[in-house]
Amino acid sequence: MKTTIDPSTIVVATDGSDDAHRAVQWAAEHAYLERRPLTVVTAVGTAGVPAVAWAGMGAAYAYQPHEMIAHGQAVADEAIAVARHLRPALQVEVRVLQGDPRQALVDISRHAHLLVLGSRGRGVFRSKVLGSVSAAVSRDADCPVVVCRPQRREAALGVLVGADGTAESVPIIEFAFLQASLRSLPLTVVHCVWDEIAAVHGVAPAAPDEPGLEEQRLLLAESIAGMSAKFPEVTVDLRLAHGLAEDCLTTRSGDWNLIVVGRHPVDTLFQFLTGSIATAVVERARTTVVVVPQSEPALER
Repeated sequence: MKTTIDPSTIVVATDGSDDAHRAVQWAAEHAYLERRPLTVVTAVGTAGVPAVAWAGMGAAYAYQPHEMIAHGQAVADEAIAVARHLRPALQVEVRVLQGDPRQALVDISRHAHLLVLGSRGRGVFRSKVLGSVSAAVSRDADCPVVVCRPQRREAALGVLVGADGTAESVPIIEFAFLQASLRSLPLTVVHCVWDEIAAVHGVAPAAPDEPGLEEQRLLLAESIAGMSAKFPEVTVDLRLAHGLAEDCLTTRSGDWNLIVVGRHPVDTLFQFLTGSIATAVVERARTTVVVVPQSEPALER
């Protein structure tokens, strides 16, 4: 079995759960839209957790390594069948990884174009374990991570992305434009302002002519500079809102088809600050969330 993957590959993790099937379906459709190959991965064996948890097997029997690998292969093969049923012409292959799924998926993210996973796994206990997988991987991965959360109602508003106006956020904005373009959806770009209005009233939209926000309006407009020319087919709505970024992005989150949020590099002060925002959005949103790593801000000289 190959130990490397093509850097153009969409990778989807599965453990055979309903959440994982949802992730496989999303990944297959996205791979089709981007004309990319799809790799289905499953991990067997974890650190400090019963090895059967990730592969979705019962814990009453101490499975041998070769049995876990065989079961992981079966789980991945089932996912492949789902992907090919949705998109028969899709190029799909399998990886069965050994070790803690968190680290295994972070490792594979160094080579993938995009990593897709569900927000929960099998069973009550394992649901908590695997929920931590999505949080950990979205925090530490090198590539964009898609966390497919279940939706309570039919989404209709399109793609939502948070903008902070920095040069480092441009890849996040561009990623959101691309998703809107691929899916023929409208895009809403929101910049959140924490002020006395937010402190008193919580999340509140800013009126188009609200005074005192001229600088923020300019910042918001600059955040999409050049994008409308690159993606003329995308309808864009620019919004200012009072409130914390994680609150602005998750209020009525089930109405959005997709939410895109940025995350600074691992092991930086900025990651400590913005990583918590991305994690909060992943944990609280009622729709699919994409966490996109962004470059480290350039230091002023």
